[in-house]
Amino acid sequence: MGAPDKGARRSGSTRRQFLLGGTVAGVGAAAAVGIDLALTTPSGTTAAAPSTPLNGSEIVPFHGIHQAGIDTDAQAHGTFVALDLRDEVDRDGLRRLMRILTDDAERLTQGRGALADSEPELALTPARLTVTFAFGPGFVARAAGTAPAWLQPLPAFAVDRLQDEFSHGDLLIQVAADDPLTVAHATRMLLKDARSFTTVRWTQQGFRRAYGSVAPGTTMRNLFGQVDGTSNPKPGTTEFDTVVWAGEGWLTGGTGMVVRRIHMNLDKWDKLDRSGREQSVGRTLSNGAPLTGTQEHDEPDFEAKTSVGFPVIPEFSHMRRARPDDTTQRIFRRAYNYDERPAGSDVSDSGLVFVSFQADVDAQFTPIQRRLDDLDLLNEWTTPIGSAVFAVPPGCAEGGYIGETLLA
Repeated sequence: MGAPDKGARRSGSTRRQFLLGGTVAGVGAAAAVGIDLALTTPSGTTAAAPSTPLNGSEIVPFHGIHQAGIDTDAQAHGTFVALDLRDEVDRDGLRRLMRILTDDAERLTQGRGALADSEPELALTPARLTVTFAFGPGFVARAAGTAPAWLQPLPAFAVDRLQDEFSHGDLLIQVAADDPLTVAHATRMLLKDARSFTTVRWTQQGFRRAYGSVAPGTTMRNLFGQVDGTSNPKPGTTEFDTVVWAGEGWLTGGTGMVVRRIHMNLDKWDKLDRSGREQSVGRTLSNGAPLTGTQEHDEPDFEAKTSVGFPVIPEFSHMRRARPDDTTQRIFRRAYNYDERPAGSDVSDSGLVFVSFQADVDAQFTPIQRRLDDLDLLNEWTTPIGSAVFAVPPGCAEGGYIGETLLA
């Protein structure tokens, strides 16, 4: 393994040199400082254990066959950062980059500061932090690897109004936790160590209900007030494994990832009455039940008719268009809401950071999106403004690094 590229050098000893076989002066002292911060209060006395267990101490294991952050119960806050590789970064550079980022992620997710972390106290509350890495077409090409056929931009859809600042990318980092401060710190540490190899292409931030505000496993609601993701396969089941995990080549144990930024026109949505809203999605707003049922997870009856002969669940409803007749066209949704500063006279600039995982994007996601593009009444109030496709490599064992199946 060679020395870092000229563009990746920094003055003085760096944590990168440590990972690549060099030395870092003062590592022992830095570790001692981190331990001291973890074990003592600001006054210097030993910290007492809290009387009530805190979610902040919850840790999601980092190592494993699959990367965390996919089948992990979705956390309250998520940040998605797409990076472009610098021109001078070659295959060896990619290997160095992923070794460094893997080390960062392993430490941070386990509640430890990254090497040379300038704010190690911010790492002591992981709050179910996960860091998930995904590769775009440019990354795989630079690695001289064989990309799956679906690893390319999605086909053009009539409803799309894509903006370059929310689309594509060579490397995606998904950072999620139940505490926004934890997410912010982890994201900053990862970007500090990636900046010699990459530039930031886009960043998107999202949120769900705060930890403890709803029961675990409750289907999220988007900003239209609709339940979002009712028909998801359940992690840990054979169905989930079939839908999500890939089984060929370097991607075995990994998956395909689609990230779509969907603007939701809440100001226009406000003008639609409740009945119209429920017809557009095919579900009740109160509990997410299909219009032919009473509970959220009731199986919809698409053959049921009204007294005048119209389908109870309209053909143009989002649920009918998204529900395939072909059972192999399934995806696992793991989306986040976004809400940003409005422009002009609008009340809101809001929407969905739509994220889905599936073993084969072409066979599973694209047919669903084609049906939505052809006839989905929700298109009146939603506009996709960003789109990207990534390959999520498998997890790694202790001592390994994410991406080694492609880069080793």
